[in-house]
Amino acid sequence: MLAQSQLATFAPGATQPLAAMAFTELLDTLGGVGRFQMLYTALLLFPCSLLACHNFLQNFTAAVPPHHCQGHANRTGSTNLTREDWLRASIPMDQHQRPETCLRFVQPQWVLLDPNATIIGAATEGCEDGWTYDQSIFPSTIVTEWDLVCDSRSMRDLAQTVYMAGVLVGAAVFGGVADRWGRKAPLVWSYLQLAVSGACSAYFSSFIAYCVFRFLSGMTFSGIILNSLSLVVEWMPTQGRTVAGALLGYAFTLGQILLAGVAYLVRPWRWLQFAVSAPFLVIFLYSWWLPESSRWLLLHGKSHVAIQNLRKVASLNGKRKEGERLTKELVTAYMQNESSVGQPSSSVLDLFRTPAIRKVTCCLMVVWFSNSLAYYGLAMDLQKFGLSIYLVQVLFGVIDIPAMLVSTTTMIYVGRRATVASFLILAGFMVIANVFVPEDMQTLRTVQAALGKGCLASSFISVYLFAGELYPTQVRQMGMGFVSVNARVGGMVAPLISMLGEYYTALPPVIFGATAILAGVAVCFLMETRNMPLVETIEAMERRAKGCLSQEGIEEKSEEVSLQPTGISSHIKETI
Repeated sequence: MLAQSQLATFAPGATQPLAAMAFTELLDTLGGVGRFQMLYTALLLFPCSLLACHNFLQNFTAAVPPHHCQGHANRTGSTNLTREDWLRASIPMDQHQRPETCLRFVQPQWVLLDPNATIIGAATEGCEDGWTYDQSIFPSTIVTEWDLVCDSRSMRDLAQTVYMAGVLVGAAVFGGVADRWGRKAPLVWSYLQLAVSGACSAYFSSFIAYCVFRFLSGMTFSGIILNSLSLVVEWMPTQGRTVAGALLGYAFTLGQILLAGVAYLVRPWRWLQFAVSAPFLVIFLYSWWLPESSRWLLLHGKSHVAIQNLRKVASLNGKRKEGERLTKELVTAYMQNESSVGQPSSSVLDLFRTPAIRKVTCCLMVVWFSNSLAYYGLAMDLQKFGLSIYLVQVLFGVIDIPAMLVSTTTMIYVGRRATVASFLILAGFMVIANVFVPEDMQTLRTVQAALGKGCLASSFISVYLFAGELYPTQVRQMGMGFVSVNARVGGMVAPLISMLGEYYTALPPVIFGATAILAGVAVCFLMETRNMPLVETIEAMERRAKGCLSQEGIEEKSEEVSLQPTGISSHIKETI
């Protein structure tokens, strides 16, 4: 994941001490993966689960129930007719013998009350008096409240696009804020913003106001995900990083399953919107306890606060004596070695400055955009499968668990590049293959789509880790924020591509599948990072790309530095 790389550093030259070794050994000395790490991770991943509820919320709050035009208001002389009789006389039937959703007869066709009667060429008109909705499953949605059907049906997808636009803006904003103000400040603000904007979305009765507050809710997505991941991994010793990163994916999956249960119990859309937003107020309150990343504090010269945080960690992990022995000289030495590898980048142009990083950035732009496009294209239109929307939501969540377990295993034992490329290409072919499955085989279509979505979810989680390892520390936050923006563009475009299905039903899945395959091919052009030390500077990345630094040479140099009696590692052991 993106912050995993911020825990480990790599010294390309002999003059640069192994600072990351010092910090990770320091965490090990203060308890390793102890009570603090487990509690800290749980408190940060719980909001990520609820955040998934917001991401897929419109599957339920914007569900489209069965509907048809309201009958004519003038029923003079026909008061004894049943509702079914009025429906048959007023609304034409479609090819499946269901009432047309957007048409009614200009004049009631009483002749149709005879079961054997047919009529040809009767004049029809739009739903001049509004619509009647089936409220048996969804008592209310934004569709029924603002009549987002027929000529206004595109407004439903527009609302989701506006939310994804907020996610995009949030990725651009919070990517830089975290480097300047720390991880905790934007994270705490994001919790508060989501609680308030989510509740306001449920309160105001204007569709425009709804879209505005959904935009503000979307902005918090990147602020929560990116900073939670940074904090979790930066406080985690080396041996716990991969598991910590994978736990984020499982938390997001748990949120999708949780959404299905909450939506089943809370049917009115306003109460559902409020139910998944209010908990963030509680999260906002307890988030003040969460300590800032000591690594970020050290890099910005705040060693006194870093020592206080490290002592609290030691105390909670049962290593109070070790924490009390921490000195300002030790953390100052670490800070000086960290600063020697270069300051964080402040210009996005640095992501294109040299050939190696330019190649990485261009490939990741394609991968993140395509992965997000296909993922949200599948996950945000559950009603098309014709099964219970609650069941499909659970299935789409559950399928991620074994898929991510497989991807985590292959990342560890096979490699990042092969894992991401394989899952993307496999997902693309599954999505395209669904085009050839008959529509009456809804179960097969749903299962096949769920498998494709599981592959896309696994590749999405894997590419977070892969991208974080590809970028050097000098531009890592900037790079992750930039490629995350491309992912949000993909999420914005997905609802618009889904609208093309009104003209040709096979077009959206073909586009989603083709882009996933394209992304899988793009991954093949990236360097493998499995078991490779993390580079610190753009220059070191260029030397690695040119083959000047081999993995074996780096490991030997790391061993030599770690064995030096004057090194940071020895200083820690002597001090603590």
